[in-house]
Formats: sequence, C-alpha cells, structure tokens
Amino acid sequence: MSRIAHSYGVAPSPDAPLLGRRGSSLAGRLQDAFHFPALNTSVAEARRRVLARLQEWGIDEMACDDAQLVVSELFTNAVRHTDSDKVSCQLRISGAALRIEVTDQGHTPTEPRVRCSGADEESGRGLLLVGALSQAWGVRPDDSGRGRVVWADLPHRCAP
Repeated sequence: MSRIAHSYGVAPSPDAPLLGRRGSSLAGRLQDAFHFPALNTSVAEARRRVLARLQEWGIDEMACDDAQLVVSELFTNAVRHTDSDKVSCQLRISGAALRIEVTDQGHTPTEPRVRCSGADEESGRGLLLVGALSQAWGVRPDDSGRGRVVWADLPHRCAP
C-alpha cells in the first residue's frame, strides 16, 4: 500500500498529494513507497507507478522522464543481479530534490558500480546513465543488512 507523507504526518487519503501543495509549490515532504516481485515485467510497472505519482505531485515533465529512466535502470539491476523475491522503491520530495531509493533483498559479493562497456555490448551503461541524470547517487546496506539500497537525487521543478 502506498504511503504519502508530508512534514505534518502521514495522510492516507488518495487525495494526499493535493494536501501537500500550496499554489504551484510543494509544501513539506511528499513520499511514496511500493514494491513489486523481482521479475523483468516489474520494471515497466515501477516506471508507470513513478510517472503516475510524480504527475499527481505536479513534477515537471523533464524530471518525470529522468526519474522513469533512473527507476528503470535501478530496478533492472536489482532484478538481474540479486537473488531478491521483491524489489522496493521509495520516492521522496524534499525541497528541489527528488530522492529515488531502490532496495533489493539479495546479497551479491560486489557493490553496484559504473563500468565501461564496449560499443557492441547491450548492457552495462545503466549506472553511467543514473550518474548523468542525477545530482548524486550512491549505495548503502538496507536495514536488514542483507540487501542494498541504491539511491539517486534528481533535481525537479513543479510543473506550471
């Protein structure tokens, strides 16, 4: 179930995104969290969920596009490179920053890292793309200590 919060507490109503707005600016902090099975088909579902939520919050089109790409790359990595049953995602707006966190359950011996891929390789550029689209990104252990959280901070504006 989705949770949307602003600085005054959790607002469980489906109209909660509207409660955090004053005019065209976001007041407080907006947040959403969800998870899907660790399947390739979940990547597209996660992208759609992110787009719908950011549009509800009135986030500009460029930030929506960038967030979809970042979520797609991070979800894909979690599905392909871990032994997770599910992959979780959290979106959080604070000021002019959109924080995206993707959490896996599986533990792999290496941390996600940017790598150089040959021109004819089909994969290996995801974190390079995440780095290009975000102000900052990183990796930390999840709360259980088994999985990881890969996060990225993206700039955004409220749509006019």
